[in-house]
Amino acid sequence: MTKHLVDIDDVVLGAARAELGTATLKDTVNQALERVASGSGERLDKALDTLAKADFERREDAWR
Repeated sequence: MTKHLVDIDDVVLGAARAELGTATLKDTVNQALERVASGSGERLDKALDTLAKADFERREDAWR
């Protein structure tokens, strides 16, 4: 684990603590980062599913 010195908006931190139910700055930041990181795979899967279902015109016609 690495230590970082960052400026954090107190209002946003308070909102994140309330949403996550965390008590410490460290727990709030770590849980928020974990949520974002774990959700990225789900968003990618959803985007790929949407793309796979798309009805594309023929490629030759798309450039006209």
